[in-house]
Amino acid sequence: MTSKKYEHIREEAYQANMRLPSLGLVVFTFGNASAADRNLGVFAIKPSGMPYDELSHGKMVVVDFEGKTVEGTLRPSSDTPTHAVLYRRWEKIGGICHTHSTYATAWAQSQRSIPIYGTTHADHITVDIPCAPPMPDEMIRGQYEYETGFQIIHCLDEKKLSYEEVEMILVGNHAPFTWGKNAGRAVYNSAVLETIARMAFLTEQIRPDSARLKETLIRKHFERKHGPDSYYGQQ
Repeated sequence: MTSKKYEHIREEAYQANMRLPSLGLVVFTFGNASAADRNLGVFAIKPSGMPYDELSHGKMVVVDFEGKTVEGTLRPSSDTPTHAVLYRRWEKIGGICHTHSTYATAWAQSQRSIPIYGTTHADHITVDIPCAPPMPDEMIRGQYEYETGFQIIHCLDEKKLSYEEVEMILVGNHAPFTWGKNAGRAVYNSAVLETIARMAFLTEQIRPDSARLKETLIRKHFERKHGPDSYYGQQ
């Protein structure tokens, strides 16, 4: 029996998770998405290890921002503590997505940030997509998924980047995480990240010494979409 008061985030989380295989961002059980309700202090997340073709609205697990199950009979994603840390620390996000998409994960495994080579990248973010350094051994041996949340937060803090402006990151030797105002935006950011990662990889194959995008183009492309005088799209 599930409560109607959590129905909206269960549905949002379910729809977000189902978009991941359709966008080619996950295979088998490699990923998860969550949707939060800040007024209720909870989020809904995919159950651990469950194939996407077995998911349903009612199988989404509702947990609080400490990662404790509030409603649901299934075990929540093993990445729940990471989501919980990010929701607690970043009060303006409403959705989180984690995948092991091929190109973004390859960059993460190489421990490299993704250089800003082109305008597709600049349309969404004005800096290199950061890669958090691999986690120290003592953190790995401890509360690994919980510490992953702080690994992400510390990377942005050290680079003096805002989570509101940079909604994606690579976790060194692991894979990407993205977030946004809702679960749909987090999934969108995962798809954008994978596309940019693939383009950057191909750019370096074609020309290993490719130059970074110049600052005037970075600012132009970002501001025409997101600046105070933006003119991309419909009003």
